[in-house]
Amino acid sequence: MFRRLRKNGSVFLVPLAWTFVTAAHLDLVARETVLVAHVVMTTVFVLFTAASWSEMRSGVLYAWKLVLVTGTGFTLVGLAALVAAPAYTEPVAAMLSAWMLVPAAAYVYTARNVAPDEGPPVYRLAAALSVLGWVVYFLGPLLSGSGLPFIAGLTLVNVGQTVGIAYAGYRY
Repeated sequence: MFRRLRKNGSVFLVPLAWTFVTAAHLDLVARETVLVAHVVMTTVFVLFTAASWSEMRSGVLYAWKLVLVTGTGFTLVGLAALVAAPAYTEPVAAMLSAWMLVPAAAYVYTARNVAPDEGPPVYRLAAALSVLGWVVYFLGPLLSGSGLPFIAGLTLVNVGQTVGIAYAGYRY
């Protein structure tokens, strides 16, 4: 059962996390809820990584172990920033960038290192949407002046990473 939870949990947690981030950007959740969510997600990352550590020693799984370790570090920095400052800060932006771009790099690595029948185009699409989401999220507001690029960027990342992790879960 635990293996099935590890296999399928990410398929639900990735879109849930990005949907939650989007809701926070729309002011649909309180700041305290965001703090609690960071604590919960950091705990989940640590437990998942520890439980999967021996399986993630080589190949594409090693790349994903690096994503989890790096992402957990950035999430802790983001959590500290949220505790210290009431508003959006540079460490929070760095955390969001990490969670947009580090998985994108792992999707590129995965696409390059799986067999042709294991779906490299799906992983390339996941990477492309994640990077495009980052560009829209961080550069869009400079051109637009509205909050729409934030939401559009987060949606692109959500779709890209959800497609990638859902496909990986299906193949696992």
